[in-house]
Amino acid sequence: MRLFYALWPAPTLATSLASWAEQARPATGGRIMRTETLHLTLAFLGNIDMETAEELIDATPVHRLEPGSLTLDQYGVFNRQRILWAGPSRTPDDLQAVHDGLWLWLSGYGVQAPTQPFRPHVTLLRDIDPAKAPEPTPEPLIWHYDRMVLVASESRQDGSRYRVVAQSRPQPHPAA
Repeated sequence: MRLFYALWPAPTLATSLASWAEQARPATGGRIMRTETLHLTLAFLGNIDMETAEELIDATPVHRLEPGSLTLDQYGVFNRQRILWAGPSRTPDDLQAVHDGLWLWLSGYGVQAPTQPFRPHVTLLRDIDPAKAPEPTPEPLIWHYDRMVLVASESRQDGSRYRVVAQSRPQPHPAA
């Protein structure tokens, strides 16, 4: 199975992110990502053998994610991949800790962390003209998260299809 862990936005946030893509498209061109597929990847695992995949599916609901928030306040471009993304101007320490803790946990399943630094982002457009960055960035969006999802990705002729196969449970809130 081709798997990744991600933060999945609530429908209202996903709609706002889709609006960012619509605003950027006249400047950059490209293909807008489907609203229901917008996400922020925490850990791309790639192709995982079925035994390990099943272990991760079973273990994910008990893996707790420390709740946090993220401010999406800028567009960015991955030139080589010709992708326009939305993301934070600075990675929050709590999100970096989530990322690092997730990879530490995954190492127990024999999955190796990537060597490149974590760059939290949501892909908005593909096949853009990277020389034409959109201006200005829309009003910042606040993303409150308390769980992550494990997603299976299938490549098809009409694009990738994502299927959530497990999700973590939110942290219990302390009694008041």
